[in-house]
Amino acid sequence: MTSETSAPVRRLPRWATAFGPQIIAALIIGLLLGLLAKYSGHTAETPNGLGVTLGTIGSSYVNLLRAAVVPLVFFAVVASIANLAQVANAARLAWQTIIWFGITSFVSVLIGMVLGLVFQPGAKTGQATPPDYDGKTGDWWSFLIGLIPSNFLGLGASTKVVETTATTTLNFNVLQVLVIAVVVGIAALKVGKAAEPFLAFSTSMLAVIQKILWWIIRIAPLGTVGLIGNAVATYGWDTMGALGKFTLTIYVGLALVMFVLYPVLVRLHGLSIKQYFSGVWPAVQMGFVSRSSIGTLPLTQRVTERNLGVPSGYASFAVPLGATTKMDGCAAIYPAISAIFVAQFFNIELTLTQYLLIALVSVLGSAATAGTTGAVVMLTLTLSTLGLPLAGVGLLLAVDPILDMGRTALNVAGQALVPVIVAKREGILDEALYNAPRNGNPFADEALEAGSGQDAKEPANA
Repeated sequence: MTSETSAPVRRLPRWATAFGPQIIAALIIGLLLGLLAKYSGHTAETPNGLGVTLGTIGSSYVNLLRAAVVPLVFFAVVASIANLAQVANAARLAWQTIIWFGITSFVSVLIGMVLGLVFQPGAKTGQATPPDYDGKTGDWWSFLIGLIPSNFLGLGASTKVVETTATTTLNFNVLQVLVIAVVVGIAALKVGKAAEPFLAFSTSMLAVIQKILWWIIRIAPLGTVGLIGNAVATYGWDTMGALGKFTLTIYVGLALVMFVLYPVLVRLHGLSIKQYFSGVWPAVQMGFVSRSSIGTLPLTQRVTERNLGVPSGYASFAVPLGATTKMDGCAAIYPAISAIFVAQFFNIELTLTQYLLIALVSVLGSAATAGTTGAVVMLTLTLSTLGLPLAGVGLLLAVDPILDMGRTALNVAGQALVPVIVAKREGILDEALYNAPRNGNPFADEALEAGSGQDAKEPANA
């Protein structure tokens, strides 16, 4: 009888397979390939093979993300509205939650606009305005008219004729999709039992779309190579300096909201800042790594209930709603600074009306962020509403994975903060659980939770 021993399988070290190192490697590779394409003669007028390949990879990745936006927004919003049925006897809690979502988003977008004007990340790049930019600026009337859906899917078509060749492209208006989703969601709630199969289908479709989006996110390193390579090949080395300054500005804004605005709100409601951060930190860490508010949702809801003392009956509504609509990182700081960056990069001067539109679109459009591609949705929505070149989407997506970690961490922190504020204001917050010692543990002691005085069903009768 013989025994055979198989040779041990050699595996790559964890740092080589983790998502973060892959993104960093992709940035370096894309930078080098972009410089190679640039200095081997690639221009917009005389493209070479490497430059075209990088551009194709980058644009294909953007198209994959954009293809998922319409179904993601529609089913995410419908599913969120369906959650209102769980708090049918607590309309006051629902409205308070939505109002505080809006308040924190508005303050965050103001911080973003101030930083964009102070840091001026896209200024002095020497770039010309894209030749296909029509020079039309956003205005209030166009914004309001644009809210009215022209068809059920909010889709439109445009045709461009170059010499003797006509090209027709389809596009979508995210705000129209949002309006349609809100109307359908409310109608489904009013219909009642007959609409339950549709709401269950919407929830299932949202789960399927999120899985597809996760697959798309996993190939982000490949998309990053194409996007950053194409940016460098097209705009030159100066692009990296502008994008670096843009990244720094974004993170300064995220830090101000996380460590200044949120603590102020916590303290104004008579709560401990230290307890808030120690309670929410497990979810913030996971959000930073996963880059998905939806993916972090179970942990966010758990810390909101177990660490921060929000009754589960209310938390089961507020936290999932926040995971699809409460995005101070993706829907406030990011679009505000991005819009100003794109305008500065392409030497376009924004008007006062456009600055006001940035604030309005950020607050209203946050409902269309949907937890995974929120930044892509908001960037496209903001630029199209303001009439700015959509070429900025591909440019900024080159560094999006780096930004998305910080944005998602802030999103998650805000999604837990608002339920705490509302619960405190309504007198249903379990402050004994909120103030319980953490002792280095991710969750409060279960014995303390079981002995707390708050009934999980209390919000329904509040």
